[in-house]
Amino acid sequence: MGLSFFLRDAVVTTSGLKRFTPGVDKRVHLLLSAVLWTAVGMWLLVRGGLWLRSADALWLIIPALLLGSAKSLLILDRTAEKGIQRILRFNGTACVGAVYSIRTWLLVMAMMAMGYLLRHSGIPKPVLGALYVTIGWALVLSSRHAWRLRRQFNR
Repeated sequence: MGLSFFLRDAVVTTSGLKRFTPGVDKRVHLLLSAVLWTAVGMWLLVRGGLWLRSADALWLIIPALLLGSAKSLLILDRTAEKGIQRILRFNGTACVGAVYSIRTWLLVMAMMAMGYLLRHSGIPKPVLGALYVTIGWALVLSSRHAWRLRRQFNR
């Protein structure tokens, strides 16, 4: 009953852990991707819009939406398509968290940290509001790729 006894019983194989992994198919990953991009985008749009309204700077919504459209079309559409292609390569079921790669999850955490730092930086709310509207609209607009493919899967 030495150390090897305890180690032998403590070893868990990856196949043993797999049964605890919340695996879902591609359709769920596509839905989750679309919902996350849309929900985060809407949250940023609303928060930014409220900051603009409280600062009597609602006119900044128009340039923010134009910049957001450019960001979507020139940058985020490509990112969304890469994520969708990654999901389409899944065989069978994959972990719910696999909706994004580890690199993407790290980028999400970095963007959340950046948002926190910006909110506490002393930058005027109208500037932050315009930035939030820009990014929020870009996310919502680029989410259309996942929504479109998700609809195709349901036919």
